[in-house]
Amino acid sequence: MESSWQRYSQHLVRYTDLGVSLDISQMHFPKGHIEDQSTACIRAYTYMRDLEAGAVANVDEDRMVGHYWLRDASLAPEKDNLGEEIRSYIGSCNQSILEFAKETHASGKFTHLLVIGIGGSALGPQLIADALGSDADAMLVEFLDNTDPDGYARVLGNLSLDRTLSLVISKSGGTKETANGMEAAQAAYTAAGLKFAEHAAAVTGVGSKLDKIAKEAGWLKRFAMTGWVGGRTSVTSVVGLLPMALQGLDINAFLEGARLMDAHTRSDDTADNAAMLMALMWHFAGNGVGKKDMVILPYKDRLSLMAKYLQQLIMESLGKEHDLDGKIVEQGIAVYGNKGSTDQHAYVQQLRDGVNNFFVTFIEVRESFTDGRRESSRAGDYLQGFLRGTRRALSDKKRPSMTLSLSNVDARSVGALIALFERAVGYYAVLVNVNAYHQPGVEAGKVAAEAFIAFLQQTRAHLQASPGKAFAADDILPHLEPTESGETATAEEVYHSLIHIAHNDPDVTLAQGDTPQEDTFTYQG
Repeated sequence: MESSWQRYSQHLVRYTDLGVSLDISQMHFPKGHIEDQSTACIRAYTYMRDLEAGAVANVDEDRMVGHYWLRDASLAPEKDNLGEEIRSYIGSCNQSILEFAKETHASGKFTHLLVIGIGGSALGPQLIADALGSDADAMLVEFLDNTDPDGYARVLGNLSLDRTLSLVISKSGGTKETANGMEAAQAAYTAAGLKFAEHAAAVTGVGSKLDKIAKEAGWLKRFAMTGWVGGRTSVTSVVGLLPMALQGLDINAFLEGARLMDAHTRSDDTADNAAMLMALMWHFAGNGVGKKDMVILPYKDRLSLMAKYLQQLIMESLGKEHDLDGKIVEQGIAVYGNKGSTDQHAYVQQLRDGVNNFFVTFIEVRESFTDGRRESSRAGDYLQGFLRGTRRALSDKKRPSMTLSLSNVDARSVGALIALFERAVGYYAVLVNVNAYHQPGVEAGKVAAEAFIAFLQQTRAHLQASPGKAFAADDILPHLEPTESGETATAEEVYHSLIHIAHNDPDVTLAQGDTPQEDTFTYQG
């Protein structure tokens, strides 16, 4: 029987040029399991080669998936003469990013950056800003990443807007959450006696609604997003690089880390391919159907947003109702986590002794300090001790875990870490036969949200048309028109609209009955 030391030595993958290693020895897979998956691995390697060569991956939008080209433009496909066009875009875009950041810093006008976006347009920049930022940054970064008026007020109220550059990120320019954030920011600048256009830059698709707004208003700069990069893989594009450069971080080192990890994990030597080994472990742990959750435990404060970032990358990519053959499979892996050792005082008790429905990914940072210091640190000793202790405690109860180790947290290692998970997601999708590069469920949610907003607006108009008259939800429902796409309102949707209106419009009162059906609402205007 293999000892744990023998398993560790046999299954540890080390990339010394990146200071990154992966230990899968505690995932409890049987001897010979990796070799038994060779046919599936070959299929995944072939798929990823085709993807990088320009195969259409997002069939819903008829687009390629090219985030790998962003860190190595020489990989851009030559079909249909696209290669030169793509390489030109990448080179000119990155040059424009660096020039704009340099000019902005030299002007001395801005000390803060406000990033307005949602989903991939915020999660990647947030992770980078938190992982690599410091008080010495060229610009300090804040985010509007929701459509919460109270959240807007909290962020905008703490900024000196005359010293703040606002960066609005939206590929289509029509994303409602981002549009609302932009409007809130514009209003705040106007209230402060400032012209928003003199403090604004846009990252968007060429010719989009946002692109036209920024051009007509004379914003400081417009950066073009490309259609072959999806939101959840956009952090090595202008979406992530521009905030990084403005913050004063090293975008070239970040891209280099991602490029080197891509090179390592492109190899078809499975035993030395960390991304494929991760995908195989996800598949083994969840029995190929996502039966176990992925718990992300970075033992580093700077990586505490990693779980939040990976939730989108993994769950949006893998959470699919249908497989590539059209069969209903309801695939996916649930992701959660915060950081160690905080989580040892939260849910590690359940991980060790409760329901066995998870596997842990520890993320270890070898160096205790990020400023180059090498000195004894009692706190750092304890952090390492708690990581190793938790790993041992889980292993003793046959709870699976793997450990990713980084030498330090810098732009290069964070780029490598992101690239590792990106490719693992791509490989795993092939193993379970789903498309990792479309998101029909997200679009369905957007359509339903737009329908509800239309019903809410109609409900408000119906109330205001009859001042002093009390209405129950059932009274209003027959008067609401279907949406253009044919959705019809329900009584419950009308009720929730009325409740929302009553709590936010001082001219509307609620008379509560014994049940929601008996509640009435009156416009007093």
